[in-house]
Amino acid sequence: MGLRPFASSPNDESPSETGQAKIGVLALQGDFKEHIEMINRLGAEAIPVRLPVDLEGIAGVIIPGGESTTISSLLSQFGILGPLREMITSGLPAMGTCAGMIVLARSAVGLDHDSLKVMDIEVRRNAFGRQVDSFDTELDVPALGDGVPLHAVFIRAPFIEAAGPGVEVLATLPDGRVVAARERNMLVLAFHPELTNDSRFHKLFLGMVDKYRSGEK
Repeated sequence: MGLRPFASSPNDESPSETGQAKIGVLALQGDFKEHIEMINRLGAEAIPVRLPVDLEGIAGVIIPGGESTTISSLLSQFGILGPLREMITSGLPAMGTCAGMIVLARSAVGLDHDSLKVMDIEVRRNAFGRQVDSFDTELDVPALGDGVPLHAVFIRAPFIEAAGPGVEVLATLPDGRVVAARERNMLVLAFHPELTNDSRFHKLFLGMVDKYRSGEK
């Protein structure tokens, strides 16, 4: 893959321009309800995805936080893994948060199950320790465009250890560990934006959906 190694709120008053874009939120396990509520608040339509038929007609997909091993296993058991992998590879916008970042990554240290493996990153699971080691912090995210720090919640979080040349780093911790990135139609975050009132990353994702729906690369 040619990976390069890395060092080891605003309100929701303005709805998204996506109108009634249908966003699928993987609802097999994890905190999918919070993502659904956030997307609906922004003016798009969020639907739970539990079976392959639920993928029909969606303009984007969110893979939430939870337990990456369980999510990966259920993707296979419910027959979603193959179709969703093909859709994302073909351009469907995808956003992964915490466990969702692990599921999207081509390589995840500590994940034994098959996963989507569509984004050119290598991640480390539970990189900051156990549940008791969870923390929150302020992040500078220039891609959000307003200069306002983002309050980020990390719960048994991963981080990106290496990435291919097409991956854009969006945020790092002070020690250099990469916790947010984007590659083509994929956006991944090591933290949980759905657990705060800050909707800027969801708006950024819906902007990616807008481009996808309009046929813009």
